[in-house]
Amino acid sequence: MTARRLAVVTVAALLLPGCTSFADTAGPPAGPGPSATAAAPGAEEEGCPAERAEPDPDRPQIDLDFTLADDRRTVTGTETVVFTPDLDVGELVFRLVPNGPDSAPAGNRLVVDAVRGDDVAEGRYEAAAASDPGGLYVVQLDDELEAGESTEVSLDFTLTLGSGTFDRVGVDGPVSWWASGAPLLAWEPGVGWARDPFVPVSGETASSPAADTTVTVSAPEDLTVLMTGAQAQPSAPREGRRTWTSEEPVARDVGVAAGPFTTTEATTPGGTRVTTGVLPDGDVPGDVLSTWTVDAIGALEEFLGPFPYDSLSVALLPDFGGGIEYPSMILEATPSPQVLVHEVAHQWFYGMVGNSQFRDPWLDEAFASWAEATVDPGSGLVTEEALTLTGPVGASMADYASTGSYFRLVYDKGGAALLAAQRAAGEEPFAAAIRCYVDATAWSIATPTDLYRALGDVPPALDVLEGAEALGEDDAPR
Repeated sequence: MTARRLAVVTVAALLLPGCTSFADTAGPPAGPGPSATAAAPGAEEEGCPAERAEPDPDRPQIDLDFTLADDRRTVTGTETVVFTPDLDVGELVFRLVPNGPDSAPAGNRLVVDAVRGDDVAEGRYEAAAASDPGGLYVVQLDDELEAGESTEVSLDFTLTLGSGTFDRVGVDGPVSWWASGAPLLAWEPGVGWARDPFVPVSGETASSPAADTTVTVSAPEDLTVLMTGAQAQPSAPREGRRTWTSEEPVARDVGVAAGPFTTTEATTPGGTRVTTGVLPDGDVPGDVLSTWTVDAIGALEEFLGPFPYDSLSVALLPDFGGGIEYPSMILEATPSPQVLVHEVAHQWFYGMVGNSQFRDPWLDEAFASWAEATVDPGSGLVTEEALTLTGPVGASMADYASTGSYFRLVYDKGGAALLAAQRAAGEEPFAAAIRCYVDATAWSIATPTDLYRALGDVPPALDVLEGAEALGEDDAPR
């Protein structure tokens, strides 16, 4: 679930691809969460919501309890999930992202040590083209769970952090980080369990619902923890450790970084609390990273609407080259404001407007590239020449032969196709259509059909995207 930014030279451009809140729905949040959004431009038009959609009140409830060992290379934890499906199910399926073929070779490994719950019969692994012990963990239930019924399941797990590289999990000197570091509930509402195989391409293959999530992290007392969600003040040191907690009511997944960070706090004009962290030998001062982040949020809000979360944490890791986005959390692995804009854009596209990252990777990566190019036209990420590249923008992860072709077609050609669609439709009509799409699909898992429907009043945009093989007749609403 992490989009990444690797330095990849293509025939068209130097790509810098990006990886890849509010209170309960009983009342509006006090802050910049989705309920606080103003109506999208053109909201009076038929089919365009006047307000951003609310999350599912029956979304999963997830409690994550992590303990980072003193050696900073092992994380043990317990994940407790309360799950209420909208379809009948006889099992729960969790994705073990660190076991994927682009992560495990660095020494990363996620193992489920035990599973329990009143309705649990047994647990088992499924390979899903991942490394030992497998890419999926399936919890078999005693009896079928009917739609609307709830079950509670707890999983104990051990995560081994491999050598520091550009990845979702790792350790480098005094800093450790883990994202998708716990079993990830692989549910797509209205569709079912996402059992998609892992692929040997550096990208995301996960699909997960927005969940009401709390996170607890126990870490050595000399470390500062940054993570998904609005963080409370840490506990006082006890026996050489401190405990950090956060809450995020609409997190699809969780990112955590623990290291000797110096943090800088800021608040955007829209009310988003921004916390940035830099290491002692970081390449960018904390106040500069903070300014970059605040500016990126403000620039993107101008055409995408209010920031999706009440808070955003950005941890600047060693310069491995790239960035990886998580809900209200960014692992920034290169000191670049352009990379940061891309990752902040993912807070809308993937964080709020979810997608199956295996089936429709372009719905978050191409949109993040487009948003970055819109904010900074001179970034060089998206070029008109990219539209001449041969191959589909809208393919699945399994359809790309290599990491290079995936980046060229999804990030570069996909972003260029969206810019061309914007020019063909006109700036204001296209902006109104995208705002409709964003507000209508907030907190759900969007599909190409949702986008096709939103662009129905701007046929020139559809023509461009169909020509780039991003959308097709099969995506048209029935």
